[in-house]
Amino acid sequence: MTIHLLVSAGRGPEECSWAVARLTSRLEEEARRRKVVATRVQAVPGDHPGTFRSILLRIADDAFAASWTGTLCWQAPSPYRRGHGRKNWYVIAHPVDVNAPRTPFDESDVDVVACRTGGPGGQHRNKASTACRATHRPSGLVVVVDTERQFTLNRGLAMRQLRARLAQGDAAAAQALTTARWQVHDDLVRGDPVRTERP
Repeated sequence: MTIHLLVSAGRGPEECSWAVARLTSRLEEEARRRKVVATRVQAVPGDHPGTFRSILLRIADDAFAASWTGTLCWQAPSPYRRGHGRKNWYVIAHPVDVNAPRTPFDESDVDVVACRTGGPGGQHRNKASTACRATHRPSGLVVVVDTERQFTLNRGLAMRQLRARLAQGDAAAAQALTTARWQVHDDLVRGDPVRTERP
C-alpha cells in the first residue's frame, strides 16, 4: 500500500530545515537498501541551499513508512551558528492524505420527480406539476427548482444545481485535506523521538 509521508521542520529554526534534508536523505538510502520505492512528490525549500522546510514523500511500503513516522531527531552541531550549544534538531514525519475524493455525477443516479409548488404565478403554477425535485442518490443531496414554467427547463436547472453543489462539496473536502496537511507542521513535539540519526 502506498503512503504519503510529510517530513516537516515545523516552525523550528533553519537547523531543522537542514535536519529535514539530512533525515530525508537517510530515509531514501534505507529505502534503497530495503528495495522500497520512496519518491519525492513535493518539497518546500528552506532559506539555505540544500535545506527544506518540508518534503512530501510517496512510499510504497506502509510498514517502512510506519518505522519513520513520528518525531525524528538529527544529532549534530549547527552548521549555521558556531558554538551553539544545541545539538538535537527535531522534525516530524506524519502520514497525510493528498487526494480528495471526487463525487461522481451521473444523471442515472438522480431521481427526478415532477411536483407542484405554490406562490405567485397563478393557476398554471398551482395546478400544473412543472416544478422539479431532483435527488442525487449516492450523496443524498436534494434540490427543488420551480423558477421556470416548463418542467424540462426546471429539470435542466436542477441538474446544474446538483453538479454545482457536488463540486462545492468536493472543493470543501480538498480544502479540509490541505488544512490537515498544514496542521502537521504545528504538531511537532520536541523530545521523545522515535528515531535518532547522526552524521
